[in-house]
Amino acid sequence: MESDAAEYLEHQGVRIAFRRTVGESGKAGLVWLGGFHSDMLGEKATTLHDSAARAGRSFVRFDYLGHGESGGRFEDGTIGRWLSDALAVVDGLTEGPLVVVGSSMGGWMALLAALARPERIKALVLLAPAPDFTDKLMWASFDDSQKRQIREDGFWARPSPYDAAGYPITRELIEEGRKWNVLDGEIALDLPVRILHGGLDGDVPWTHSLDLADKLRSKDVVWTLIKDGDHRLSRPQDIARMVASVLATADQVDAARSA
Repeated sequence: MESDAAEYLEHQGVRIAFRRTVGESGKAGLVWLGGFHSDMLGEKATTLHDSAARAGRSFVRFDYLGHGESGGRFEDGTIGRWLSDALAVVDGLTEGPLVVVGSSMGGWMALLAALARPERIKALVLLAPAPDFTDKLMWASFDDSQKRQIREDGFWARPSPYDAAGYPITRELIEEGRKWNVLDGEIALDLPVRILHGGLDGDVPWTHSLDLADKLRSKDVVWTLIKDGDHRLSRPQDIARMVASVLATADQVDAARSA
């Protein structure tokens, strides 16, 4: 199993915290991409890491700039910067073919990473994925007062049940995020994609990921609705379903390589 202590990767002047194990040669590795304002110590990430290690697969999880144990300020983060963190992890901490697992915002990161590194990333497993969320989910839902505050003051503290202080939503996050939108046309990926989404998701509507499934060019896309699941998909049965999907997808990648 991996060490309890985080290691650090220096990237663009910031220490990016990570935990990893190295698996057996010839097996596809796994990378975990977490959500907005989340960290790598969540139950889904740690359980999947343990399961991957038992299966002999390499696994890396990390915290973006301003998240968890990494350096930097959360309010200085943007979609492009967090994607850069993800690519630095892929390039610097992994070898061989990868299955990338993305949760919520991490689903958007996973799509962008696969577009940027098609030679490395061979499959995706996406949990309640939220591509384009800064524009199509956040900005689209803000009222005139909230939008005015973001434009004039540079940020608005969005209330959250997960953080009493709320999340600072900056003007730069919104404006820069639009550069990375993927749902406005076909998404040119031809790899296996597995999507799990809760029918009771109050943060990212399940219709959002159904639209994503439709926009993917790949023919090997399986979209699963967990009717009574919420956004976090962190119940034991949800986590078990995720682990089974990820390991089966990794087996599929291995089989395709050896065919």
